[in-house]
Amino acid sequence: MPDADQAPSEPIVSSCGPPGGAAAVARGIARLFRRNQIWVASEVALPNGRRADLMGIDARGQIVIVEIKVARGDLLGDAKWGEYLDHCDRFYWGLCPALDAGLVGSEAFLPDVTGLIVADAYDAEIIRPAATRPLAAARRKSETQRLAALALRRLNLMQDPPPPDEVY
Repeated sequence: MPDADQAPSEPIVSSCGPPGGAAAVARGIARLFRRNQIWVASEVALPNGRRADLMGIDARGQIVIVEIKVARGDLLGDAKWGEYLDHCDRFYWGLCPALDAGLVGSEAFLPDVTGLIVADAYDAEIIRPAATRPLAAARRKSETQRLAALALRRLNLMQDPPPPDEVY
């Protein structure tokens, strides 16, 4: 099994275009979070039908969501991101270095609430910390259980892939 910190075999371009893109930004953020005891999963479905790019749990049990953007149009045209706030204690924007970080400083992006991380495939930096908005205990429990089940399901399927005809 390859080392998780091993450099990818394909080059990563700094513009966040292929082959870098959102996957490169997610990798850099995951590395930053890992050093800070925040464990994340990618592409996590939420009960409201949305999908978080990264969602995880920190050492205190707080839920963190990161919405990754690598294109200006995608960032400015995203009207759904506010629906993530009810499912986390802290929300971050994850941007590639080529995007103007000032874009998420306007009031439309709730800079008093949302944090900002700039990342490439190798690392990330928190530019603006996210405010902590504690979840209700029942919501925290359900989100934590969902994340745990997702992580265990992914680990199990990685260790023992099912046959093509098996539905899980």
